[in-house]
Amino acid sequence: MPLEASARIVGELTSRGYNAEREAVTRLAAAEDPTAALERVLEKISDDTLVVRTEHVETALPMADTGSTGAGTVPVAATGDEPSPADSTSSVSTGAEMSQEGKPAGRSPVEAGGSSSADRSADPAQRSLEIVGDMTGQSTGTGEYSDFVSVFRDRLDRLGAKLRSRINHRPATAIQDMPGGSEVAMVGLVNDIRSTASGHWLIELEDATGTFPWLVMKDRDYADLVEELLCDEVLAMEGTLADDSGIAFVDSMHFPDVPRTHEPSTADRHVQAALISDVHVGSQEFMADAWNAFADWLHTPEAQHVEYLLLAGDMVEGVGVYPDQDDELDIVDIYEQYEAFSEHLKKIPGDIEIVMIPGNHDAVRLAEPQPGFDEELREIMSAHDPQIVSNPSMVTLEGVSVLMYHGVSLDEVIAELPEAKANYDDPHKAMYHLLKKRHVAPQFGGHTRLAPEEKDYLIIDEVPDIFHTGHVHKLGFGKYHDVLAINSGCWQAQTDFQKSVNIDPDAGFAPIVDLDTLDVTVQKFS
Repeated sequence: MPLEASARIVGELTSRGYNAEREAVTRLAAAEDPTAALERVLEKISDDTLVVRTEHVETALPMADTGSTGAGTVPVAATGDEPSPADSTSSVSTGAEMSQEGKPAGRSPVEAGGSSSADRSADPAQRSLEIVGDMTGQSTGTGEYSDFVSVFRDRLDRLGAKLRSRINHRPATAIQDMPGGSEVAMVGLVNDIRSTASGHWLIELEDATGTFPWLVMKDRDYADLVEELLCDEVLAMEGTLADDSGIAFVDSMHFPDVPRTHEPSTADRHVQAALISDVHVGSQEFMADAWNAFADWLHTPEAQHVEYLLLAGDMVEGVGVYPDQDDELDIVDIYEQYEAFSEHLKKIPGDIEIVMIPGNHDAVRLAEPQPGFDEELREIMSAHDPQIVSNPSMVTLEGVSVLMYHGVSLDEVIAELPEAKANYDDPHKAMYHLLKKRHVAPQFGGHTRLAPEEKDYLIIDEVPDIFHTGHVHKLGFGKYHDVLAINSGCWQAQTDFQKSVNIDPDAGFAPIVDLDTLDVTVQKFS
C-alpha cells in the first residue's frame, strides 16, 4: 500500500485520539482520495468509538477499491518528527554469561528531535507469531483433593517419560520386594530431603505406588547436586539396595534437563525482538522518562528491525501487593493504573507486534498458572491489539520459540539453593535450574502460589530457544545448553519497600535479541 498515504492516515487518526486496525488503514490508503475517505469514515462512526475497524471502512466506503494485507490488527502510532540516537555506543553479547560486573553498558537514552523514523515496511507476510500453552479460559481446578492428585500425576507422567528411557526403572513397591544388593532405579517426585547425623543425604522419592528412601553419601562426586534439589521436582536415581532392601545407596542422579544436543532454531531473516518486563505503571517510582526514551528509540532507524515486543508481566504496580504499598502509589485505582499503562503503550510504534503475560502485581489470580487478563482489562489495554496470554506461555516468533514466564518462583530457587548456584545478581543462573528441572515452578507449598489443574501447565514440555522472565528486577542473560535465558530488569526505580528487603533494581534496560542469530544487545534508557 502507499506508505505516504498510510502515514498521513495514521497521523490524522492519532491526532484525533483514535487507534485503528491495520487492515482499516490499508483500505483507507487504497482509496482514490484517502483524506476524503477518512473523513467519511469518521463521520459515520459513533462518538464513543476508540478503534477504527475494517467494518467501519466497509460500511462508509462500500464501493472503495481496497486491498488486504492479512496482517491482523495493529493500532496506529504517532507520526511526525522522530527521535535520533544520542549515543552510538553499544555492547553486544553472543550469549556468554553476564555478571553485574560485566554487564553491557548499552546505549544512552535517545533524544527527541530527529526527522527520520524506523521503516518496518517489510512484507508483513514474513512475520509469524504463534502461541502454545495459553491456558486462559481453560482453568478447571476447584481446589479439591482430586485436583492436586491430578496435577502431580500429570507432572510425574510427563516429566518421568523424559527419564524412564535412560534407566531401568521400577515402581517403589517393586523395589521394596527386590533382594538386598540388587541394582535398582526409580523415577519419582522428591518427597523429602534431609541430612543424616553423619552428614550424608537422605532423599525420599515418591511415585504412584508409594515412597522409597535413597541415601547419597557425602563423599561422592555428585553429592553437591543434592544442594540443587527442590521438593516436588521429578528426578531419577540409580543405585544398589542395602542388604535389608530398606534403602538404596545412590550411584547416579538424572534430571529431565535440556539435552546437550539441543540446537536452537533461528529466523530466516534479520529481525529483532525487544524483551522487557515489570513496567509498574502506577508506582511513584515508575520511570516514565526512561519508558518514553525507549518508545522514542523504537521510532528511529536504528530500531527498524525490532518487530516484536514481549512483556513478561507486571504492567502496573497493583494495589495491596505488599505492606504499606499505598504510600508508594502514584495512582491508587487499579483500573486507572491500566488506563495509564495503555497510554504509555500507545507510544510504541503501531507496527510492532506485542505479546503480554501477567505477573504477580497484575489484576489476575496470584496462583500460577495465571490466566490472561479479563475482557475489561483487555479492552483498556487494546492499544496495538496485543496478544494477551497466560503466565507462562510459549510464543514462537518466525520459528524461534520463546518461553515467557513472569518468574515468581525465582525467589524460591534463590532462597533454597546456595548463593554460588543461584542469586539475584545473576538471575539467569537461577533460570538455568528451572530449565534443568524442566518446570518453571517445581516446589509446591512454598512462597510461589500454585493452582491445581487437570494438567500441569508449568511443565517445560518442549525445549525453548529463549527463556524470558522478569519479576526479580535484575538484568542478566546467558546460555544453558544453547537455550538463551534472559531476565529483563524493570522500569521502576528502587522503592522504599525494595530498599527494606535489599533489592537494588536494574531499571530502564531493554534487551534486544536478534532472532536470526540469538545475539543480545542491551539498550539502556535510564
